[in-house]
Amino acid sequence: MEFRSDSVQDIFNYLRISEYISTSGQPTEKQFALVKAAGFEDVINLAPHNVENSLANEAEVLSALGINYIHIPVDFGNPTDADFSEFCSVLKSLENKKVWVHCAANMRVSAFIYRYRCTVLGEQSSSAKNELSEIWEPSGVWKDFVS
Repeated sequence: MEFRSDSVQDIFNYLRISEYISTSGQPTEKQFALVKAAGFEDVINLAPHNVENSLANEAEVLSALGINYIHIPVDFGNPTDADFSEFCSVLKSLENKKVWVHCAANMRVSAFIYRYRCTVLGEQSSSAKNELSEIWEPSGVWKDFVS
């Protein structure tokens, strides 16, 4: 039996951050059509193309849907300040547009969004931390990355 997914909320580890930003793990090709139908104009992917559940033709799928694709491949074992700076620049350029940010499981993304909210937007750590904790509790290099 095939799992039916009729809403962006059904995408793996979906989390709505604001009216403009939503995050998730890797959407399927069919789920990207739902992302488009929900009004998202841009997709940022933080996962390298070689992760297990990646969509090999993601750029082409999104282009066919009329969605702008931005790829910032982040090594799960080594997230860098350069990766974060590029992410911040991209988000700034997409201000006031609906942006979907994903990686394989929303772990990279949730950490990047947490750090962005605290250091760039100046939000209280406690409110951003609650949403980060809905996805995972960073450890190792990721604990350092969000500190």
